[in-house]
Amino acid sequence: MTPEEKKLWAEERLREKQEELGRPPKKEDFDDATRSRIKAFLGPWPRALESAGLKEPKPEESNMKKKKRYKSAKTVRLTAIRKLEKQRAKEESSEP
Repeated sequence: MTPEEKKLWAEERLREKQEELGRPPKKEDFDDATRSRIKAFLGPWPRALESAGLKEPKPEESNMKKKKRYKSAKTVRLTAIRKLEKQRAKEESSEP
């Protein structure tokens, strides 16, 4: 099977199961082997459902939110470094 055929196979299994159940399928609705193949061909379960058209894709984060998250992680890291530097300076000044 080509990668495209594998993807189509997995998407079809998901659509068939939705028709059968009347709702988007859960991982537990498949046997271990089928579930494993679906995830191998389509990725994590939410992405697999999106690929098969059974779930709306998660909206993309705006670049501004990504930048804010990055800045906040950077800020946390710098704060921790400064705290360690102050602690070391205090320890060095208190040594006899």
